Amino acid sequence: MNILLDTHVALWAITDNKNLSDKARELLLAPRSTVWVSTISLWEITIKHRLGRGDMPVSGRDALHYFNQAGYRILSIEPEHALAVEELSLHHQDRFDRLLIAQAVVEPMRLIKHDL
Repeated sequence: MNILLDTHVALWAITDNKNLSDKARELLLAPRSTVWVSTISLWEITIKHRLGRGDMPVSGRDALHYFNQAGYRILSIEPEHALAVEELSLHHQDRFDRLLIAQAVVEPMRLIKHDL
């Protein structure tokens, strides 16, 4: 199964944070799971870390290093992902989340968000 991690979930996974749900942890460790982190998450981490946001404790460069160490694959942003945003309902207002959802739909992948 291809799993795409939400930005916070990706950070929680590499730090073994208590906020990572048991279900998410189980999916990440499943032998058949291929875990992906989007370039979108790296962009979000970089922007919010630079702004001094406490929920982004590492730089984008450091996050990429940790994601690579964990064996996560990096998903690039493709034109189809950007175009798929138009088809999403408007209840997802966060620009980063909208593009992650669009990627999960197009690829297809299971998106693991913080509320799983």
